[in-house]
Amino acid sequence: MSEFGGTIGRYFDTSTPSWPARPTPPPEAPNVVLVVLDDVGFAQLGCFGSNIETPVLDGLAAGGLRYRNFHTTSLCSPTRACLLTGRNHHSNGMGRIIELATGFPGYNAMIPRSNGMLPELLVPQGYAAYAVGKWHLTPDEECHLAAPRGRWPLGRGFERFYGFMGGETHQYAPALVHDNHFIEQPTRIRDGYHLTADLVDHSIEYLSDLRNVDPDKPFFLYLATGACHSPHQAPSDWIAQYEGRFDDGWDAWRDRTFARQLEAGVVAANTELSPRPPWVPAWGDLEPQHQRLYARYMEAFAGFLSHTDRQLGRLVDFLRATGDLDNTLLFVLSDNGASSEGGPTGSVNDVRVWNVAHTTRREAMARFDEIGGPRMHNNYPWGWTVAGNTPFRRWKREVHEGGVADPLIVHWPAGITARGEVRDQYVHAIDVLPTVLDVLGVDPPDSIDGAPQRPLEGVSFAASLSDADAASGHETQYYEMFGSRAIYHRGWKAVTYHEMYAGPDGFDRDAWELYDVTTDPSECHDLASEQPEKLRELVDLWWTEAERYQVLPLDDRPLSDIVLDRPTGLPSRRRYVYRSAGMVPEALAARLYNRSHTITATVEVGDRPAAGVVASQGNVLGGWVLFVQDGEVRYEHNYVALARHRISGPAPLEPGRHEIEFRFERTADHTGIGTLTVDGVTIGTGEIAPFTAVRFSLTGHGLTIGYSTEAPVSDDYEAPFAFSGRIESVVVTVEGDPAVDAAGEAAVAVITQ
Repeated sequence: MSEFGGTIGRYFDTSTPSWPARPTPPPEAPNVVLVVLDDVGFAQLGCFGSNIETPVLDGLAAGGLRYRNFHTTSLCSPTRACLLTGRNHHSNGMGRIIELATGFPGYNAMIPRSNGMLPELLVPQGYAAYAVGKWHLTPDEECHLAAPRGRWPLGRGFERFYGFMGGETHQYAPALVHDNHFIEQPTRIRDGYHLTADLVDHSIEYLSDLRNVDPDKPFFLYLATGACHSPHQAPSDWIAQYEGRFDDGWDAWRDRTFARQLEAGVVAANTELSPRPPWVPAWGDLEPQHQRLYARYMEAFAGFLSHTDRQLGRLVDFLRATGDLDNTLLFVLSDNGASSEGGPTGSVNDVRVWNVAHTTRREAMARFDEIGGPRMHNNYPWGWTVAGNTPFRRWKREVHEGGVADPLIVHWPAGITARGEVRDQYVHAIDVLPTVLDVLGVDPPDSIDGAPQRPLEGVSFAASLSDADAASGHETQYYEMFGSRAIYHRGWKAVTYHEMYAGPDGFDRDAWELYDVTTDPSECHDLASEQPEKLRELVDLWWTEAERYQVLPLDDRPLSDIVLDRPTGLPSRRRYVYRSAGMVPEALAARLYNRSHTITATVEVGDRPAAGVVASQGNVLGGWVLFVQDGEVRYEHNYVALARHRISGPAPLEPGRHEIEFRFERTADHTGIGTLTVDGVTIGTGEIAPFTAVRFSLTGHGLTIGYSTEAPVSDDYEAPFAFSGRIESVVVTVEGDPAVDAAGEAAVAVITQ
């Protein structure tokens, strides 16, 4: 508390008032906008060589700078932690994404208070601070409405938040959070809803609210889009505009993109195009029908990216209209390289991987026109991943350049005189926060709210904003992700790819490669055999950095804690009681997979005929629902959109109190008999095989009582289909433990491929 500067006498006429000083931002302090794209590879923006149309981002690059030597951690949560704290991902406990945390300091997904986030630094300087979009920095076990909010955005310095908590969500039917609570989306799919437009709407709303009251207060806006993480969903007209434009395939696309990169200078003149890896087929070797399918996947991605660019254009136009654009320090970047999670042939529903179910090309061809729409969770095949990371090797989740080299645009007309130039300084995600502080002339505080602060681990690159020849202050940077490791040091890079589940001995068998990335930025010429001493020096340095930044112990089992029942912070129980209220995330709902269970709903029916959803979990991509319709009680299990198991029976519910019960009796792994009763009378029975093995949803859709979210589990009704009566309670009881069987182990293996 600040000291009182006045005097206090016995009465007011002998006293002098004094008001506490309000935070005053530095003179001419710029606004700061940090736009984080998701899974966008180095080569996928137009201004970095792509033929995908991104005129807004291209315009920002033309009016500012492009950094061709910018690096991330190769995965989303880790990179976001780096951006917002200026510390390395393991220093933040974010050695992995939050869903795959383990019980070690570098991997527990609990960003310490000693690593202050950028809004915690800027708000005391007189800034407003808003977060919009993807968060993905709160442990799973705290992403629910009974959790403490200390690690939610408003608990880490932001003053308003609108977005989603997890790593991905449905773009037409997202799992939304407003400030500290879950909400339903503001409009329906049929009305043209799309998440990216909604996020930009709220960004503009927050800034409008600020400017309506204070025309001068600087702000920090952190806008993290869901684009272009899977599902690659975009309005159909945006996808249609790319029809036929990728028909000549990923090999030709790489060649043309690389030529444009060289011409534009976004890769150095001495760069070589890395060879297509042997596990990716040549485009010309594919069957024509498969070529057309794979091109369609890429059309959906391109439409998604171009649509995102248009929405970002609305934000830029707003900043221009308010007069803020010139003095806004605006960063646009991606969190990691392009994603390979679509596998060799692409995916129409990524939750299937978790449940040991696969997409066939026959199914994808039959549903060709649905790709990019609300009934798909599509992701392109990894030939397009390699193309998206042109000219680099490998991809997201790995630490060769394809995983960690990403586009960065910096735009600040009032502070950068250069226009359209390309910078070559080595920059890492941990350098963004120190650069902002450097530009503002603000020193990092010794403590925040009583928490002593660790030193920043990033280095400002502010000098390069005005000087193309400024030295790079970032000389050494380690990398690690799922056991793959690398170290950059003064223009040299040692790197090793580690195969998951190779076991402890596998780390010692890993072959390290050595590259002079000043002359070979695309890692085409391994110098390990020619310069063994240099390689040994760098590997030793990696171990030193690993001990310094909490990287140890190395662990190549990415899903070990999920399979072994990672603690949720809540007591284990057999009986769960739910009432009509907000959503319960899947990680905290009763675990029904591979175990007998009972769902018992006690409802009160009034004068209106009973109809509506009693309980639902998941969405159109997979889940279950208990509902009443047309005088029947119905249960439907949607097995990852591959099979629908329906059990129903006539039950005209008269006014009064009723008990509806669904019982699943497990008879074998992921198989059982479902029985539906009303007031103790059996009305339907049937086999459910297979029952969902590991996850109902990847898009954040948990358990709801009394209504359905958009893109519902069943096709028999439209959301929200709220129950017409009163739901007293829904009680879920479970038996035994969720079995970790051969199928569950196979799921782990499939996910990590």
